[in-house]
Amino acid sequence: MSSNFTLRDIHQSFQQADRDLHVLRGVNLDIQAGEIVALLGPSGSGKSCLLHISGLLEKPQSGEVEIAGEQVDQNDESRRTALRRAHIGFVYQFHNLLPEFTALENVAMPARIAGQAAGQALPAAQELLETLGLSDRLTHLPAQLSGGEQQRVAIARALINRPAIVLADEPTGNLDGDTGDKVADILVNLARRQGAGVLLATHDMELAARADRIIRLADGQIAPQS
Repeated sequence: MSSNFTLRDIHQSFQQADRDLHVLRGVNLDIQAGEIVALLGPSGSGKSCLLHISGLLEKPQSGEVEIAGEQVDQNDESRRTALRRAHIGFVYQFHNLLPEFTALENVAMPARIAGQAAGQALPAAQELLETLGLSDRLTHLPAQLSGGEQQRVAIARALINRPAIVLADEPTGNLDGDTGDKVADILVNLARRQGAGVLLATHDMELAARADRIIRLADGQIAPQS
């Protein structure tokens, strides 16, 4: 099984008043194709920092990030942006859909930004939305969708470019129990079908139980949980 995503010896610290706050202390992590990894840890443990570094939204103080077999050059911002667009999908607690665009347009947006023609991006977006049971919601604006439907659109948007890694930050945290369960199943099953690795930050143990592996972030390091 090939590795879609790797962190090697990641360190990150911030200046706080008159001292350095060490958030990450030598984090190492490999996520394979189609593997779902749940990331646990208390608030303030550095989960958000780790996700930002994994998503190339923040540069580590030291260490290496490798995505889809390519080591990220932390000094080449244009290449970091290109890798983020091509190989990383994001799913947040709040869907962050663009309110003036339809569900179909929201899903197609990352593909269009990555350079796909509308004639290619829109049919692919429609196919994804139909797979997620939203064939009758293609032309609806986000405000016309339920919370669960909005999050399904966000999942489709994250997977439209068939990314190597999906970073999900409390993706069901804003949904009721039954709706959250359905959305979690959709995310896990679709990512596995596409062969995307998933790093899933959550406090929800039922959601974490859907993962292939559970890891915990504590004292700036990751220790295998199960």
